[in-house]
Amino acid sequence: MQQDGDGSIIPPSQPFVGNMIYRLFQALLVTSAVIVTLSACVYRMDIPQGNRVDPVLVEQLEIGMSRSQVEFLLGTPAIVDLYHPDQWYYVYYLKNGDDGNVEKRVMTLTFSNDQLADIKGSINPG
Repeated sequence: MQQDGDGSIIPPSQPFVGNMIYRLFQALLVTSAVIVTLSACVYRMDIPQGNRVDPVLVEQLEIGMSRSQVEFLLGTPAIVDLYHPDQWYYVYYLKNGDDGNVEKRVMTLTFSNDQLADIKGSINPG
């Protein structure tokens, strides 16, 4: 507040208060516009689950390999069915963060007399 020569208190002028309110409103508007704009830029990462197997290793699979050789090459299978112990399942899920699409790949290995007898499906892309 200002004082004039008489010692009386003069209230702030109307344009000064209006200018403060305008600047406050302008700052609030700019801040809210920035928040709304940046909220659309949220990164959603891809979520892989299951057996991530290198395609080069899958190409090395051969009919007649032992269980231990297959497990050494590809790692532990995702599923070994108790009712069908001669089948191993390598499963891979990939949920795309951009659009939410889920990609599922399954490879089934069948053993006979502890040797690889059949390969179905593919854990490789494509």
